Amino acid sequence: MSEFDIWGYRPTTGYQQGTDLIGYKVEATDGSIGKISKHSEEVGASYLVVDTGVWIFGKHVLLPAGTITLIDAVQETVYVDRTKEQIKDAPEFDEAQHTSEPTYLEQFGRYYNMPHM
Repeated sequence: MSEFDIWGYRPTTGYQQGTDLIGYKVEATDGSIGKISKHSEEVGASYLVVDTGVWIFGKHVLLPAGTITLIDAVQETVYVDRTKEQIKDAPEFDEAQHTSEPTYLEQFGRYYNMPHM
């Protein structure tokens, strides 16, 4: 697997700068995981926060933009290249830490940059 920027949108996803992804459904490789409750377009730190709802009891998970394989604006669905299990095992998103801890995103970078599959 070649190294790529986990925090950037891949050119093949169809992402358009300025697109509001909040409310879009998120599909893992093996099924739906929830809806986007927040997203960032910050260069070098783009990500989604997914509200998993009842699937993992209201947990919010952060997915770096580099995990996105396709954005379907018509169906309002974002597809990611991780399984439900991999997403469930990710560190939980913590809004307070995210805004106060400069190195907070590094734990997600380490987790998601691990070879998958």
